[in-house]
Amino acid sequence: MSSPNPLTVESGSNERWKFLRDVLVFQFKMLLDNIRDFALMPVSLVAALIDLIFKGQRHGSLFYQRPRCGAHSEEVINVYSAIEAHERPGVNPNYTVDAVIARLEGVLVRECEKGGTAASIKAAMDRAIDHSQLETSGPRDRAREAVVRVTKKFRSNLDSPPPDRDSES
Repeated sequence: MSSPNPLTVESGSNERWKFLRDVLVFQFKMLLDNIRDFALMPVSLVAALIDLIFKGQRHGSLFYQRPRCGAHSEEVINVYSAIEAHERPGVNPNYTVDAVIARLEGVLVRECEKGGTAASIKAAMDRAIDHSQLETSGPRDRAREAVVRVTKKFRSNLDSPPPDRDSES
């Protein structure tokens, strides 16, 4: 038997340690990000309440400083830096949280302007949500199929008997 190439072992070892470092750093950054979000929620609500009670130079000036601070700290934490060397998945601008909220707000405003009743507003919102779900059903179905394939493969690996070590010698 030949011994393994030391350069190959060392290279694999370096990749393993880089991977473990990335996992630990990612977990630490997620913790920091969540602590920041947890602290920012009540602080932004208090700032908004103060802005409602005491008018500053412009309406909401104290509140709008909180999201700016949050955005800055998000860039400083940079939770997803571990994938900077890899291609980041593209985001369809029609399906961001802001885009979905804007679409639903548009439905609500149109229905209210038409003098719609609560029932007609609810029906219009339901149609808008159904339409969004229909538009995204393709990726959802592909993701579901991928999970099923991986699950079947995992189960088949668990169900197969372990190799006979005596026959390997």
